Amino acid sequence: MIQSHICTIGDELLIGQITDSNAAFIAGELNKTGVMVTQIHSVGDRKEAIWKLLDESLQQADLLVLTGGLGPTRDDITKNTLAFYTGSSRFYRSEAQETHIVDIFEKRGRMLLEIDRKQADVPETCKVIENKLGTAPGMWFDYKGKVIVSLPGVPYEMEGIFPLVTQAIQHHFSTSLSPIIHQNIATFGIPESALAHKIADWERALPSELRLAYLPNPCSGVRLRLSCYDIQGGSQLIEQAINNLKPILGNSVYSLSDQSLAEVVGALLIQEEATVATAESCTGGKIAAMLTAQAGASAYYLGSILAYHNRIKEELLEVPADLLHQYGAVCSECVEAMAQGAKKRFGADFAVATSGIAGPSGGSLEKPVGTLWVAVATPQKCTAQKFVFSGNRLINIDRFAAAALNMLRLSILETTTYK
Repeated sequence: MIQSHICTIGDELLIGQITDSNAAFIAGELNKTGVMVTQIHSVGDRKEAIWKLLDESLQQADLLVLTGGLGPTRDDITKNTLAFYTGSSRFYRSEAQETHIVDIFEKRGRMLLEIDRKQADVPETCKVIENKLGTAPGMWFDYKGKVIVSLPGVPYEMEGIFPLVTQAIQHHFSTSLSPIIHQNIATFGIPESALAHKIADWERALPSELRLAYLPNPCSGVRLRLSCYDIQGGSQLIEQAINNLKPILGNSVYSLSDQSLAEVVGALLIQEEATVATAESCTGGKIAAMLTAQAGASAYYLGSILAYHNRIKEELLEVPADLLHQYGAVCSECVEAMAQGAKKRFGADFAVATSGIAGPSGGSLEKPVGTLWVAVATPQKCTAQKFVFSGNRLINIDRFAAAALNMLRLSILETTTYK
């Protein structure tokens, strides 16, 4: 099996100025191609660090993919370091890349300087990977039986080039690539430890060829990832394992295809030809934003009332004032009234409502920070459920919204049984 290291280059990564999204993208694409990623590194803009990285990675891996350090300024030293490392005695100008540079500057109405043209200069030891989205080309080096690929660090440029990299890898390593299969199983509502206990027997019975990983996320639940490397028939092994798991977890599994909760809810609503409205207090419009971020949301999403103040709950959602006075806004009675009010006002098939205490203040012994009430009104009934989370304000809001979406998902599934 072909093994690869990935390295992202730039001081900005090491000081936390930017988040490294390139490595995750590259790792995913390499796995799809049949290349196993065994290490990921980040190093600064220093020749010594890059040189050491090249030495160590090329002793352990067949392929090294680098991003960053290819611009026109003095701190962009990757190209020169690779030239020295691979024994290049001169640079040559890529006419194809120079043409792209000229086109880019003309379209932007900017003056083209020689320093910009020089970005088309590459070591004679490399093959150019044309970059049509930016000025710095990618470079492919065949070096002592190993391959070094150097790509620009700007994410959209790197991603635009990568299909060419994939083609080159498939051609160069054609007889050595192996199937790599990953299957995610997204669950919600079961904590990681409880999930591990619930599926312990299933996990023990997994074939030795399959690897299982638990990937908890406070806002999207726990993903289980089944992986199979270099095994013919791996897809069938994973499919059988999932079929054995479904009866154990039931509706706790919301996706087998990397869909988000909002995508799954949208697909269910479209399938049922149903509509939904939202009434939000503590989530501040987060649920509405998650639902409307999905393409085609206009087919099922009608609207929202952001009822943060009690007066808005009373006037727009018809929550009785004496109810709010007696129980407060964070209670089952309030969210049920909010959901029913939203369902009535918008004429929706479903409505979901939230009220809670996101923090950091406002909690009490009876209703601590992290308390959430969610209600879902369906064509048949209205139910409420209480949740208690721990986290800072922003994390709590995200978790509140996710819990509400999952309760809506389960309510839609339950409603279909009445038909």
